[in-house]
Amino acid sequence: MERSEKPQPTADQIRLTGAMDEYTTATYGDRIADLYDDIYDSPPSEMQIDLLEEMTNGGRALELGIGTGRLAIPLRARGVSIEGLDSSEAMVSKMRAKDLGSSIPVTIGDFERFDLDKTFDLIFVAFNTFFGLLTQDAQTTCFETVATHLSGEGVFLMEAFVPDLSRFDRGQRTSVSHIALNRTEIDVALHSPAEQRVDSQTIIIEDGLPARLMPVSLRYAWPAELDLMARLAGLRLRNRWGNWDRSPFGDDSGKHLSVWSR
Repeated sequence: MERSEKPQPTADQIRLTGAMDEYTTATYGDRIADLYDDIYDSPPSEMQIDLLEEMTNGGRALELGIGTGRLAIPLRARGVSIEGLDSSEAMVSKMRAKDLGSSIPVTIGDFERFDLDKTFDLIFVAFNTFFGLLTQDAQTTCFETVATHLSGEGVFLMEAFVPDLSRFDRGQRTSVSHIALNRTEIDVALHSPAEQRVDSQTIIIEDGLPARLMPVSLRYAWPAELDLMARLAGLRLRNRWGNWDRSPFGDDSGKHLSVWSR
């Protein structure tokens, strides 16, 4: 007798049972704040800080998703006038506990819409943080809000990955990021191509401790889509590089560093 195989669920069927309905823009930061600096313990390169300082051009900078100050504190140490915006109080409290961290003004809120009653010569968002806005409308609104806060010669800089849909099999992905004798880290994700959305969890299993879950949801966008959002906000692409070293952006680029201006 021929044995019938159990049908595999579709990506949409998986998402019906896996949606993170209670996820907010603050969830990622609130869940990971105490581990963030340990996970990302390497300091930013001089190249990153050099470029951001150059883009500020002696004026004011605003970082969207300032977090624990990975980029903002080195900029402040160079004398750059910088402010931040973040939705996670837990992340910002980590920054404020560091040298120079308490000297950086931070507004707590969602960077889709904000009103700081001033303009900036550089507004930037790094580490794929822009994709934390989970709808096209929210991302487009962010561009519009940024445009109203740019000075006449101001620029908006974004660091973001180029989507690689080959990472997913039937709308899902499971990988192991760390294995030790008493600790294992597993990354799981569900992908909705219709929504351009990825919901994921890092699961930390450590001997003698409860399992820990660190969720992150994002809505990715292609570079051309980001350019259209910029145009709708009255901005135009000035530069697009493949990395902080200003290497050319091309078909093999895994991420892009894009700069828009009026």
